[in-house]
Amino acid sequence: MIQRLQSVWLLLAAACAFATLKFPVYSVVRANESSLHSLNGTENLYIISTTLAVGIIALINIFIYQNRKLQLRLAILGILLECLLVFLYYREISSYIGPGTFALSSVLHIAILLFLVLAARGISNDEKLIKDSNRLR
Repeated sequence: MIQRLQSVWLLLAAACAFATLKFPVYSVVRANESSLHSLNGTENLYIISTTLAVGIIALINIFIYQNRKLQLRLAILGILLECLLVFLYYREISSYIGPGTFALSSVLHIAILLFLVLAARGISNDEKLIKDSNRLR
């Protein structure tokens, strides 16, 4: 469970996913307002539901360590959902008019992808190790 390295990667991915709900990704001054508007994970229903799905999948994935095939599929699903989330952010950012800046916390989405890929690679290596050990018996 937690002694496996991919569990650490999944925990870090879940922590980063839940952190994106709070921290801004993009900041822009809207044309009709003079105040600064920050885009974070609670901007619209699609972004918040996809962010929560990525975080919950990563957390659930830690505790199903006995079923590695399902764990690998859920890790791949998390990677695909994170790619969808990046697209949703891109679509939301492109709807703003005027110059804006990316926040430093936007790097968290790259970190989530990296952590999920590393976890999937670790799960795949475990599956190969189990197959090899079963063949030697």
